[in-house]
Amino acid sequence: YMNMYWVFLSVLPLSVFCLLLLFKKISLLKVSLITLLITLILVLFFWQMSPLFVFQLSLKGFLVAFDIFLIIFGAILFLNILKKGNVLSSLTFFLEKISPDFRIQIIILAWFFENFLEGIAGFGTPSTVVAPILVALGLSPMTSAVVALLGNSTASPFGAVGTPIKVGFAGINVNLISISTTTALINFIGILVPVFMLYFLVFKKPNKKQLFFEALPFAIWAGIAFVVPSFLVSIFGFEFPSIIGSIIGLILVLITNHFKIFVPKNVIKADIPSTSEKSLSLFKTISPYFLFILLLVFGKILLSNLYLPINFINYKLNLFNPGFIFIITSFIVILFLSTTKKQFFDSTENAFKKSIEPFFVIALISAVVQLMNNSHINPLNLASITQTIALVFSVSILPFLAPFIGAFGSLITGSATISAMMFGSSLYSSSISLGLNPVIVLSLSMAGAGAGNMIAIADVFTAMTVVGITQDIRKVISKLLPFCLIYVSLIGILGLMLTR
Repeated sequence: YMNMYWVFLSVLPLSVFCLLLLFKKISLLKVSLITLLITLILVLFFWQMSPLFVFQLSLKGFLVAFDIFLIIFGAILFLNILKKGNVLSSLTFFLEKISPDFRIQIIILAWFFENFLEGIAGFGTPSTVVAPILVALGLSPMTSAVVALLGNSTASPFGAVGTPIKVGFAGINVNLISISTTTALINFIGILVPVFMLYFLVFKKPNKKQLFFEALPFAIWAGIAFVVPSFLVSIFGFEFPSIIGSIIGLILVLITNHFKIFVPKNVIKADIPSTSEKSLSLFKTISPYFLFILLLVFGKILLSNLYLPINFINYKLNLFNPGFIFIITSFIVILFLSTTKKQFFDSTENAFKKSIEPFFVIALISAVVQLMNNSHINPLNLASITQTIALVFSVSILPFLAPFIGAFGSLITGSATISAMMFGSSLYSSSISLGLNPVIVLSLSMAGAGAGNMIAIADVFTAMTVVGITQDIRKVISKLLPFCLIYVSLIGILGLMLTR
């Protein structure tokens, strides 16, 4: 009974969070604040943690959120500069040269380009960069956000040069290369993601069946072209499957596209006037993106191991942040796009205004995650709130539940890495006690964390902000949830088959 008592208390904050999300009159900011207050009451009065330590952890949560604030601010600034410099409108012109069919254009961007960006940077960067381009192609802001977030999934286990596996499972007694190949194998379910994108693009159109089935071979081929090379690369390590997989996949698709293989018979153009005149040269149009990618790569190589230690809260601020890269790129782009000083200041002010609310929401949720993860440091020798929740899943169907645990971790933290850090040790212990292969169980949770990234609150908020959606976050998540549940359930079924 005592165990059930602690389990009830442990699941209380997240249960309240999920329930309050259903009430449309309560803003996400208030929901997050209430969740933090409940968590504070639990850790101070039930887990009896030190008030100073609780304060330090809460502050750490705010610093984690500051990292994400920089990304949102930098991405909106970059986007505003590109808009004012006519880069986005020129980009649509050149995309038509690859394929006039908007279904193909969108899958190339939201699948291959996003997977590539995920491989380099992670941190929600892919959907932040691609969603505004989809708006420029003529999609509604809502459709752009949903499609971009769908793409923010399969590549995530290998995002930011393998950080989720390398950092997420650090200290656990497993072979990380085995986790890399097993996760990449499970990721074959990701073949469905371009199919999900295609379905969401056309399902409201009058001739949706024709539009969907015509382009279905291309969507399936796009899925295969990424996951197969990614799997082959994963045998050599977890750093490059998303980067090399997306490059090889894109080359394969451009070749088949050139020979009209898997290409829809009827060309369907986007719902915008055709850009018959380009306003910028090809060089000026793509160079901001090339510059951004180049700086990302150099930043990752030079700065990813450099940290600014903040000893008071035992936190190291990583000097590599995609937000800085967005800001630096914006400054350089201004010089050759002849943007006026007023346009720059307007863009900066707009970026700050749009990113401040997401920062507070993510800061509150990050504080909750920090408190839950570290609540094992208490005078009563109680397991942490996170570990207690994980105990509930120590059942024979753990292989089915593992991806749901990973996805849930991504939902609340916005990171496949932190999801792995939260639940990795508990899943490892549970799999050993149940006589299951821990490599398979951890790989299932990692693949699930990737799938859960499409509904990660931090990433959804960022994507909504950059496309200018002011509607409720619930609306976006409700559109993504069926796809996420199908994806995670299939991983779970595969998990049961792999551990029979």
